[in-house]
Amino acid sequence: MEIHEAYSEWSATYDSDRNLTRDLDQAVLRKLLSGRNLKRALEIGCGTGKNTPLLASIAEKVVALDFSPGMIARARLKLSLSNVDFQIADINEEWPCANASFDLISCNLVLEHIEDLSHIFRESSRVLLPGGAFFVCELHPYRQYQGTQARFETAQGTAMIPAFVHHIADFTSAATANGFSVLDLKEWWHEEDQGKPPRLISFVFTRA
Repeated sequence: MEIHEAYSEWSATYDSDRNLTRDLDQAVLRKLLSGRNLKRALEIGCGTGKNTPLLASIAEKVVALDFSPGMIARARLKLSLSNVDFQIADINEEWPCANASFDLISCNLVLEHIEDLSHIFRESSRVLLPGGAFFVCELHPYRQYQGTQARFETAQGTAMIPAFVHHIADFTSAATANGFSVLDLKEWWHEEDQGKPPRLISFVFTRA
């Protein structure tokens, strides 16, 4: 199953399925970004819009991109936010954004499905204003090494969504190569993860 098809199918139950990774990611975003005051934010891989309200509360304008029509449809259905523009777009291609047009880019639980990280950081560098921040929160590589990847239940059984393993150095190397420096790096556990490897890793990169 193609990634965009899988997420379109999952969109019907994504918000209601038990998903500790999704819930922890939402808590991480709230902890690290709440209270900011921005003009324009870009959300890449917005999905059903679980993080969009937080971004809409800290930015005057939010552009939210996702390549899954099902996910975008669900987000538009459940959210009525006058300062959010939902768009269907494949972030593996050139993004539908002007150069130097955002203060913040947020990318959550998306990059495990992206093979070429360099393109993501190159486009982020292009559309961020100087001094802007690129926030990334992803499944921790340690979990990937153990075989964990995005999945959901269907009538036919468990659907595994194609994923690529990215090491911590893959993120930092792609960032450095595209003019970013690392402001912050943190590892995160859900309260049910005692004695286990970290579930998520987050980065805040800044563009000179």
